[in-house]
Amino acid sequence: MQIPLLRAHRETDTGGAGGQSWMSAGFRPSIVLKAGIPPRSCPVGAGVANPRDAGGPAMGGYDHPMELRQVRYFCAVAEEGHLGRAAERLGVRSPSLSQQIRVLEGRLGAQLFERTPAGMVLSRAGRALLPEARATLAAADRAARVVEDAGKRLEVGIPPGLPPGVPPRVQDAARAAGTRVSFVDAGTAHQLSLLARRELDAGVVNLPADTTGMAVSVVQDVPLGVVMSAAASLADRAAVSWDDLAGHELLWFRRDRAPGYHDAVLNACHAGGWRPRLRVSAARRAVTRAELAGGPVVALQPESVHSGDASLAWRPLANGAPRMRVALAWRGDERHPVFSAIARDLAS
Repeated sequence: MQIPLLRAHRETDTGGAGGQSWMSAGFRPSIVLKAGIPPRSCPVGAGVANPRDAGGPAMGGYDHPMELRQVRYFCAVAEEGHLGRAAERLGVRSPSLSQQIRVLEGRLGAQLFERTPAGMVLSRAGRALLPEARATLAAADRAARVVEDAGKRLEVGIPPGLPPGVPPRVQDAARAAGTRVSFVDAGTAHQLSLLARRELDAGVVNLPADTTGMAVSVVQDVPLGVVMSAAASLADRAAVSWDDLAGHELLWFRRDRAPGYHDAVLNACHAGGWRPRLRVSAARRAVTRAELAGGPVVALQPESVHSGDASLAWRPLANGAPRMRVALAWRGDERHPVFSAIARDLAS
């Protein structure tokens, strides 16, 4: 793995502190993690071996980006203060480590260590480099963790009005498949658009829908019933017929969220002889509770959506009940087995 080269910043003869030259003041490198920086010529500091002798670039400058390995080697030698101990820590041979340090010095154009009988002592340039090198290694480790985490996390769309048990089931199925999920709140139509643009990994969508180019697995298929205020007269019935709904408005959602599902349910209502006036509202429990308390209005939802809410009542339709079919959808060209594994778990 390679990182862009350390870029040399130096003080001029007149611009340095106290008028010192850049060579006497010491080399002052700073890590620049940005691709496309052109090489800049930098004289080689005193005591640095000819980089060509160590397999490095010409002495007049540097031609190649540093390797992350060399930065790691530098830090190990700096922290151990001894080539032999650093080599043992890194699991490499001392001559190889020494050569790589000399290559690094040649590429930077500065002597990073004073070689003494007792070991390796950081030069002024080496002391300036050490905190930047440590920061580079930390950034590289963070980048690796981010990539690893991204490979284990899926973004999954969730539509409004979904039965509350579905998201936890998706999480459990993903965990069993060795991955994690982040949910994106989006209607079916928006999810399918995001999937087509590869901005979403998978989606929980309401059927029917235009799933051309998608792999689809139905994970829930349940009947819709009538949701009403617990104080409504229809709440006294064991089941509700289509005729009983005459004169009631239907609390419904905007068609652009899930056109296929929107139309399929209304077609079922019309087939049963009920052509309700629509009251469009947000699919949020608190909003639904308030809307249903405000007069002859009902909603059509699965029983589980509002179970446990004493202020509401759910009653089955006596006949011809439309259904909520929910599916996991992902791109058809996505061959990763995790999606089918999650779908199988959800469907079981």
